[in-house]
Amino acid sequence: MNPDLLPVIVGVGQINDRPENPLEGRDPVALMADALRAAEADAGVPLLADADWLGVVAQIAFPDITDASAPVAAAIGAAKAELTQSKGPNGDSPILLLNEAANRIGAGEIGIALVTGGEALRTAGARKAAASGGQKGDALRDATHRVRLGYAQSHGLVVPTDVYPLYENALRAHLGQTLDEAQAESGEIWSRFSEVAAANPAAWIRKPVSAAEVVTPSDKNRPIAFPYTKLQVANAAVNQGAGFIVMSAGEARRRGIPEAKWIYVGNGAAAHEPGAILARDGYVHSAGMEVSIRKTMELNQLGTADLAAVELYSCFPCVPKMARRVLDWPVEKPATVFGGLTFGGGPIGNYMSHAVASMVLELRERGGTGLLFANGGYATHNHTIAVGTAPIPAASFPRPYDFQAEADALRGPVPELDEGYAGPATVESYTVFYDREGQPRSGVVVARTDAGKRTLAHVPANDVATIARLQGEGAEPVGASGTITAGEPLRTWRFA
Repeated sequence: MNPDLLPVIVGVGQINDRPENPLEGRDPVALMADALRAAEADAGVPLLADADWLGVVAQIAFPDITDASAPVAAAIGAAKAELTQSKGPNGDSPILLLNEAANRIGAGEIGIALVTGGEALRTAGARKAAASGGQKGDALRDATHRVRLGYAQSHGLVVPTDVYPLYENALRAHLGQTLDEAQAESGEIWSRFSEVAAANPAAWIRKPVSAAEVVTPSDKNRPIAFPYTKLQVANAAVNQGAGFIVMSAGEARRRGIPEAKWIYVGNGAAAHEPGAILARDGYVHSAGMEVSIRKTMELNQLGTADLAAVELYSCFPCVPKMARRVLDWPVEKPATVFGGLTFGGGPIGNYMSHAVASMVLELRERGGTGLLFANGGYATHNHTIAVGTAPIPAASFPRPYDFQAEADALRGPVPELDEGYAGPATVESYTVFYDREGQPRSGVVVARTDAGKRTLAHVPANDVATIARLQGEGAEPVGASGTITAGEPLRTWRFA
């Protein structure tokens, strides 16, 4: 590998836009452009106008901006840059774009690459409220990429906050944890995230929170979907932008950028789960996650002990819980350098751009190698990459990052779906949905029939006994038997 073609990150920038009046906030294009200007300032030399490639993370705050790449390029004067935008506002997008840029640089196709993203949901929500007489709406549920019709959606499984609890509850039972033990692990991970965010000027919420505060429902921490409270879910109501500049080591040297600023990019690996949430082999692991993390460690010839810092995607606790077990990362060590999606901020698909920027700053200060694991969709998309203060000897460019075949081989059989089943069944997973006052509005059970097929069943809010059982009163629901009864519009669940 020609050392002059090794890709290095030379500049990073992050923007928190918090005007007193949210209506005055910047739009996503302005956030992205400002983040790249900050990254250029961090690099210390003019770079934006000479960029060969610009990768932008898709945003949802301003639906009329269908592709932000051209307006961002115009705003920063990147007239000659090849433009691309991620296919969707997925959490793996920044790492995918970083990997693409590294491969293109390593192949000698481009010299300077820019990656950026931004969301302005705080301002978008305020503008919608002003236009509708106070009704903010729900940007996540209203986003154009959400599928609102279908079997899963009819049972309440629409947005990530509805779906990830299925993994949380199934994983808890699979690990043999009690509800208190599982919540204690979530609380400890999230409390450490809050401590990192408190020390990070780029984080959105900079106040340490105890493990107990994270998992205990209160007026300021209402339940969202069992067992998750507000402090356990991504905070999307932010105006944040982040960006970074990647270039070849030879070009960085020619432009006089000090090597102390360089962070070398290693190889990455991606793999995905089926798009349909009911087409998963189960809810206790992710083959795509496992392959993405393990192949990245293998490609770069790294062991867990070689890592100075990690960023394990943290939209909901089940994700870093699964990821840290793949990596064998102890719960006592922070699994973030930015602060997590609750405290650092959860700007939809662009969180990992903030993680890249924070990882660069962390490694510049302490040295060593870092691992960045990204997750997107509904535990669907996985992309991991390594970075370090020194060249990673095993890394070479360009190198393919698609390891879907390995993930597909690792995945177990997917149960057939039976949408109209009535009769005896067993709980595979479940959750309870809450209204804004913290009261149960319904529950959903993912069940297995005696024939091993998968089906869904509804739990109405007025079935107090079943809702209570699903909320932890009594024996573990996962694995418990019950009956699905025909009904209109939905079939209902009762425990045996």
